Amino acid sequence: MRNLLVPLIMILALAALCCCEKDPKDPPGSSSADSIKIKKEVANAFVKRQKRSSLYERYLEYYKSPMEQMHEHCENYPPCDYLSDQIGFAMAYNRFFGR
Repeated sequence: MRNLLVPLIMILALAALCCCEKDPKDPPGSSSADSIKIKKEVANAFVKRQKRSSLYERYLEYYKSPMEQMHEHCENYPPCDYLSDQIGFAMAYNRFFGR
């Protein structure tokens, strides 16, 4: 097994050196800078700016509705969370916490 391992490591090391070697004809930095640039349309396809929100939307981000608070209360209690998957949130919440 060791007889095969040493030549294999040597071949992999030589292959890595050959692949990573720079081409002397290319000026320094030219090919790497071109490979990074992408078109504006392509960049905008997956990078979107966050739109400005109104005062009401900012308020909703900081303060949760009572229903959302009830959902989190039920999710934090494992029997209620399990039962909500079976019979629905409203019935599970009423069974464990009442209304």
